Amino acid sequence: MEGLLDYAIAPAGPGDAAELARVHVRAWRETYPGILPQAALNRMSVAVHARRFRHDLTRAEPGQVTLIAEGEDGAVGYAAGAVLRGDGRGADAEVFTLYVLREAQRSGVGRALLKAQARVLRAEGAKSLMLFVLSRNEHARGFYERMGGEAFAEVASHGWGEGLTETAYRWSDITALTR
Repeated sequence: MEGLLDYAIAPAGPGDAAELARVHVRAWRETYPGILPQAALNRMSVAVHARRFRHDLTRAEPGQVTLIAEGEDGAVGYAAGAVLRGDGRGADAEVFTLYVLREAQRSGVGRALLKAQARVLRAEGAKSLMLFVLSRNEHARGFYERMGGEAFAEVASHGWGEGLTETAYRWSDITALTR
């Protein structure tokens, strides 16, 4: 197993779109069988996601950040988040996505991505952080709980049919993640 020193974390730009898409599709296919419909996972397209990433990264607004974790053989994870401009959902900032390929899990990459995301968002003025995770994703829930996240809400997950929920986690003081 590789260690954290075998990876570099950096801001992602439009040129990283294909690598981000590859990680996104592969991570979903590794993570969500039995949770999301298999047909939806099978239909996921790296090309379609690369276009979305390129579009989003080209038009990123102030306070939005996407970080990529890269190893010797390419990207192994990414995290995207933003400062929330007064929407009052329970925190000043949100991590929208954090995915690490199975081969790089338990190496410290996920922890490093979350901490780096928190540092950047803190520098943008955020004092608290939240994220949502599919409630049936026990592996991710355990990770966020070990990182000090406090579950504070459960909401219906839209777009996948009936019965799926997401658990919201919050760090009331974002500096807990920046140390």
